[in-house]
Amino acid sequence: MNERPGPTPQHDPTTDLTTPDAVTHTGSDGEVSAEDLVLAAGRDVTPANLAWAEHKLATEGRAALDKLLP
Repeated sequence: MNERPGPTPQHDPTTDLTTPDAVTHTGSDGEVSAEDLVLAAGRDVTPANLAWAEHKLATEGRAALDKLLP
């Protein structure tokens, strides 16, 4: 009745596809394109969405991307 948990799995870098924190970045310290903003918003790249993103970048600058990403 008192079952002990089995051994915990060990980290296997050959199957772990998680990106290490040291190499993740938002890219907001460089140029931000309208396409970057559309993709960060989770939208499809369409002419309407690109126009939306271009307007956001024109009014908010790089902060538009920072507001979308955690």
